[in-house]
Amino acid sequence: MKLNQSRASFAVVGHPNKGKSSIVSTLARDDSIAISQQSGTTTHSDHYKIDTGNAGFELIDTPGFQRPRKVLQWLNQHAKSADQRAEAVNKFVQDPECIKKFPDEVQLLTPLVKGSAILYVVDGSRPYGMEYEAEMEILRWTGRPSMALINPIEDQSHVESWQNALQQFFKIVRVFNPMQADFTKQLELLEAFSHLEPKWKTTLNQVVTDLKQHQENRLLKSQWLLSELLVELCSYQVQQKVLTEEQAKTLRPALEKKYQHWMRDREQQAFKQLSELFSHHQCVLESIQIELPPDLFDSEQWYAWGLNKRQLTAVSTMTGAFTGAVLDAAVAGHSLMLGAVGGGVLGFASAWLGADKLANTAVKGLPLGGYQASFGPIKNLNFPYVVMGRFLFLFEQLKAKNHADRSAIQMSEANLKNRIDKMQNSQSKELHLACKKLVSQKPVSDLQAVISALF
Repeated sequence: MKLNQSRASFAVVGHPNKGKSSIVSTLARDDSIAISQQSGTTTHSDHYKIDTGNAGFELIDTPGFQRPRKVLQWLNQHAKSADQRAEAVNKFVQDPECIKKFPDEVQLLTPLVKGSAILYVVDGSRPYGMEYEAEMEILRWTGRPSMALINPIEDQSHVESWQNALQQFFKIVRVFNPMQADFTKQLELLEAFSHLEPKWKTTLNQVVTDLKQHQENRLLKSQWLLSELLVELCSYQVQQKVLTEEQAKTLRPALEKKYQHWMRDREQQAFKQLSELFSHHQCVLESIQIELPPDLFDSEQWYAWGLNKRQLTAVSTMTGAFTGAVLDAAVAGHSLMLGAVGGGVLGFASAWLGADKLANTAVKGLPLGGYQASFGPIKNLNFPYVVMGRFLFLFEQLKAKNHADRSAIQMSEANLKNRIDKMQNSQSKELHLACKKLVSQKPVSDLQAVISALF
């Protein structure tokens, strides 16, 4: 049975443990494909259909060659001339004895008999050897369009010798590291695929166009996710009416716990949505949760993720947002850790006051003689910058992370100032004004457009 000829199909073949499954995972944007350092992880051919909207293609992850010299010997016995070679390969994959004796090679060659093109994968960090020539000769017997991919798994020390050998067997030879190849290099490889089979050129060109549009859509959706996160984190507050001042004070720890739990969950939700947007469904995020304290609500960490004291002073000057006294309180060391949480019990002053002042501030009664304990919202000017810094760090990691790379993402300090410095003055001023409005509980018109320059 022939494959659907309207869909470009590529069988990824080669010696065991040369990164075939990694290449399939990266090009298919699928992190569920099994990858292992042990030989024989792929024991049968797996078909992955990639639909891009207006077009698509298929990748077939095949087992590695196990007994290529024996297989080539069999083929030589069943083809007396070059015109009989393709038919000999066809007989090989259907022969009951061969299916039993050479199961891996039968699985590997069957897609080629059905019409797939060849992507032959080798490890450029290992020396070239004549033992590979039996594999390449078998592939040449199929008569299918072919490309060789040199995967420098550890280094590129033997890439040149591989290139010299592969060019004698394959129409196109490319160096491609599935762990490091960025989006542009992936598109370049797909464009090279279109030269293998002329009838697939239009389809593959459309695939490239679709993938570029998908990347743009992911960018816009990421901006929307961040804008929603900013509004919700900067406005969240928990409240509970009680009868007495003592009840209000007693209730504060429970409200604080509820508040912190919600804030953490909301950021985690945004991070999960961002991971899924980039199709990293199995990606592990380490040290990603807001810790209170010392992580997000510790002032020193805030300066690491958001802006430092000097930068916040510059923001104040630019926007005319605060007086000097208020700004000094806003960036005043570790007392901010408690004060910035946003008021504690109703009447516990503003979020700009330090912990010592909070403790000495009276609780005001409510109209009905009761009290209202509340926690949040955070009113520190640096808070939205912290949220942006953490989100943008993860955005960049996910955007650059290939789906063959299964390592965990670890949170690290992000220099948000570098991004802001690259913005035009009008854009940065608009961003700073938006942050002032967010912590002041005022609406920001088209926040997504305001933050777009950070991306």
